[in-house]
Amino acid sequence: MDTVEEIRRMSGYGGDVIVVGGFPASELESESESDLAAAEIMVIWAIQGPTSFAPNALVAQSSLELRLDACGQSLSILQSPCSMNTPGVTGSVMWDSGVVLGKFLEHSVDSKVLSLDGKKIIELGSGCGLVGCIAALLGGNVVLTDLPDRLRLLNKNVQTNLHRGNTRGSAVVQELVWGDDPDPDLIEPSFPDYVLGSDVIYSEEAVHHLVTTLLQLCGDQTTIFLSGELRNDAVLKYFLETALKDFAIGRVEQAQWHPDYHSRRVVLYVLEKKSKRCLADGSSLNQSC
Repeated sequence: MDTVEEIRRMSGYGGDVIVVGGFPASELESESESDLAAAEIMVIWAIQGPTSFAPNALVAQSSLELRLDACGQSLSILQSPCSMNTPGVTGSVMWDSGVVLGKFLEHSVDSKVLSLDGKKIIELGSGCGLVGCIAALLGGNVVLTDLPDRLRLLNKNVQTNLHRGNTRGSAVVQELVWGDDPDPDLIEPSFPDYVLGSDVIYSEEAVHHLVTTLLQLCGDQTTIFLSGELRNDAVLKYFLETALKDFAIGRVEQAQWHPDYHSRRVVLYVLEKKSKRCLADGSSLNQSC
């Protein structure tokens, strides 16, 4: 059966997205979350063939440092390759999905389909901190978050790259454990404008806590950008099934990414929380949410 892609725009991002599900008045509205997730997995694996390509074409995880030009600056991101020997620890080295998301944000701002100036931004699972640093250089007021044992390296990278008087926005580092109640300052006096995450979809257990935290952090005006490594179709399907219960999800085609930073093993999604008003009036998200 041929699949016809449905294109929409979302309130916090001016570029087109391919509808995955969750939009009001969509041709896919009557389909179940499971069917929508399964269809998306089939499309992604067919189009990108991720397992045919080597991972990490954009980073070298054996290196102690990643150097990357962004926002007119030369960033120096320290890594801890030895930590990869610890089971479950992936946040102390860079992954392609982080580079893709960071450069996507820069390209989108340059293309005027996104503005981060003065916006309240929370990054989840910041790891080495590249994405949050780029968001701050683009004018965002960013809170970079991760588990307690990841904060030392994260702080070091933020201090190295953003404390030179070259930052349009601001950046602070804060502990956040997914699934726990977030500190009040993350959602008060207002919810964040944007939530960012790269390589945060890696196990079914993590998915449950991730979606719980997204629901806690997001108001009706919050836009989420998530980039993921295409390692495990079952885990991604579980994330989509779970998230589609509460979020509208669109996929950003690679044609809208930074032209020099593509990867067939990475996917980029935009999410916005379903609101009762949207569901009631059937309007598109960019009009009423």
